[in-house]
Amino acid sequence: MNSDSFYSIEEEVSVQTPDSKSQNLNKDDTIPAIQESEKNVQQSTQDKSIIINYKKVNIDRGERQVLKNVDFELYSGEFCYLVGRVGSGKSSLMKTMYADIPIREALMAEILEYDLTKLKSSKIPYLRRNIGIVFQDFQLLQDRSVAANLRFVLQATGWKKKYEIEERIEEVLSDVGMNNKSYKMPHELSGGEQQRIVIARALLNRPKLILADEPTGNLDPTTGTQIVKLLHDLTEHGHSVVMATHNLQLVEDFPARVVECMNKTLLSH
Repeated sequence: MNSDSFYSIEEEVSVQTPDSKSQNLNKDDTIPAIQESEKNVQQSTQDKSIIINYKKVNIDRGERQVLKNVDFELYSGEFCYLVGRVGSGKSSLMKTMYADIPIREALMAEILEYDLTKLKSSKIPYLRRNIGIVFQDFQLLQDRSVAANLRFVLQATGWKKKYEIEERIEEVLSDVGMNNKSYKMPHELSGGEQQRIVIARALLNRPKLILADEPTGNLDPTTGTQIVKLLHDLTEHGHSVVMATHNLQLVEDFPARVVECMNKTLLSH
């Protein structure tokens, strides 16, 4: 599905975020990068508001249980890696966070004070306005310029005044170092440049939460490193970030909290 339906407030949205090209975790990996990351990072949650609050959450896809008894909390300004092998439930977990997969059984499942167990379909677009999604495959509209891509999102999410729209576009492009690329078409940009535009798009509505599902999966190592640094920098401005990845080198290079999907459970490292 393309990005226009995700940002429409009129439609129910189903967003696909493939992770087919990422480096897989092997069965026997001991994930030393995760252990080292945990040693290096001590994140205090004192005086921070809670963004995600999951307690005993079960996640199902049809008749198949993907994850069970998930406990997970994320606070404002916090960065968290979500790791695990392909098929372990990472994408399913992230999709529950923007209500693309419903949660039917949980002691508590709250995102930004929205109760996901009781969330009506008419309220989903308002939840998603407070969440920025960074897609692995970019999902930019290929028939229009960078600025037009961003303008479309703002108009679809209720922005009316032209000068405010143009000002916001300039702000987010500057935030990601792409303020001189607004006139370019997506096909004229490198993969790293396109991913920066995707991050800019995710920032448009000043979301409290950024969900990045394998954002470096289609990028070369150097460009991937730049993108992860940019995502880490967002936490300094109050954004909370959950990033799914198979790339343990990035976890080691940019330490943060780590949780892992394994054997239908979510483990903290």
